Amino acid sequence: MSRSGAVTFKGTPLTLAGEPVQTGQAAPNFTAHFFADGGLQTLSLSDLKGKPTIISVVPSLDTGVCQKQTKLFNDQLASFGDKINAVTISLDLPFAQNRFCGAENITNLKTVSDYQDREFGKNWGMLIEELKILARGVFVLDSAGQVVYAQQVREVADEPEYDAALAALKSAS
Repeated sequence: MSRSGAVTFKGTPLTLAGEPVQTGQAAPNFTAHFFADGGLQTLSLSDLKGKPTIISVVPSLDTGVCQKQTKLFNDQLASFGDKINAVTISLDLPFAQNRFCGAENITNLKTVSDYQDREFGKNWGMLIEELKILARGVFVLDSAGQVVYAQQVREVADEPEYDAALAALKSAS
């Protein structure tokens, strides 16, 4: 299933693959990759259960809005400590994500990549078919993996609603 015109990029309508994730549903499964301990590791939905989770979705960490989103969430999530899972996902390669996090001192978020099979993008309705990148959004899951907050940003170049996402995370914690 595709949703034509579901998002725009600088006003141009784009198509998203899959169905949108809605508040109240069980979070769809996914497997993503990250660089740690000298090699590629995997992260899946089952790794996130047991703690409330925020998933920040960005098109690419090499763009200004994505950098701002990642840095802001990194700073705001410091106060939660290890009480939550915090993930940023993009299609950037894990090595580039690791470099970005080191250069920008991103320590409160785990950056993971959907580059191998785009399972997150397809299962969560966030893959932009024309550009083959993820749309921008934020999801909050409770400790059982239920979606308690879902925002898919309509205009990809716009920032998400940070305060609403953080309030949902605080309520789930």
